[in-house]
Amino acid sequence: MRYLNGCTFGFMSRRGFTEREEWKTSLRLMQQETGCDTVVLPVAALQDHAYSTKVDYDTPDVMSMDDVRAVAKEARSLGLRVVVKAMVNCRDGYWRAYIRFFDSFVPTEPTWAEWFASYGEFVVALARTAQEIRAEMFCVGCEMVGTDHRAEEWRALIADVRKVYTGPVTYNCDKFQENNVTWWDAVDAISSSGYYPIDRLDEHFTRIEQVAEKFDRPFFFMESGCPSRRGSEYVPNNWRFGGEQCLDSQTQWYQAYVDALLRHPKIRGSIWWDWSAMHLYPIEKAATDSGYGLYGKPAAKVLREYSQAVAGRENRDEG
Repeated sequence: MRYLNGCTFGFMSRRGFTEREEWKTSLRLMQQETGCDTVVLPVAALQDHAYSTKVDYDTPDVMSMDDVRAVAKEARSLGLRVVVKAMVNCRDGYWRAYIRFFDSFVPTEPTWAEWFASYGEFVVALARTAQEIRAEMFCVGCEMVGTDHRAEEWRALIADVRKVYTGPVTYNCDKFQENNVTWWDAVDAISSSGYYPIDRLDEHFTRIEQVAEKFDRPFFFMESGCPSRRGSEYVPNNWRFGGEQCLDSQTQWYQAYVDALLRHPKIRGSIWWDWSAMHLYPIEKAATDSGYGLYGKPAAKVLREYSQAVAGRENRDEG
């Protein structure tokens, strides 16, 4: 598997955002600031709540297939690879990991079959678009912890995706869940959200390498990142963490993380979280931004240096 060094771009962008021009500037800045060679397009459909069986992707709140096509075209012009990622969010704010239904049928209650039918319709439609734009990879879902045990349904969905998309397929499990997914043999690459604390990176990287070896699949992090808040380097997954704004915490986490990646070459890269398409803060606000953003922050310099290091290593390996 070719090494992946990318950014998630445009999370939660609304339908038609590519009809304006700001996103093109943002995409170029992403490439310049980080040195990343891959862009991940997260198409996040919506359902009303965690027990809803209706997954809606034809709504003004979700980027359209035309948006995916437009970003892919621009990314190609910049020499970037493209990964398309299916996601779902709950309109009431509950995290997608809590989507779950009774495992035994109960009359009048929502069922797994109903949910997977609706979610599957969305995922297969997106996979068709991924095939059309020749995406380098397609991700069938993200952090669906409450669904991970439904191996039969996930295998069936992946089989449906393969009918319309011929590239490699992955699934983005949540942090700490790599050992709990039993159907990794159904995908071409294992991926997870790598929001691991700065003082436990080697421990978890080694554990993950063992999972990849067990299933004989390459592994990469589909998401990784850290906010700019004091203490976030120890809880990088907590986007609500209330530490005071601190660029050093983010920078220290990124430096430790890329150093760990370089020590663990069996882990085939990371996709960084995240880069805004339409709401990139002004450069003069970078020093006071407390979020995951990288624009204008010291962590971006860490990534540029890392990008050069991995590019040189891959070139040597290919030679």
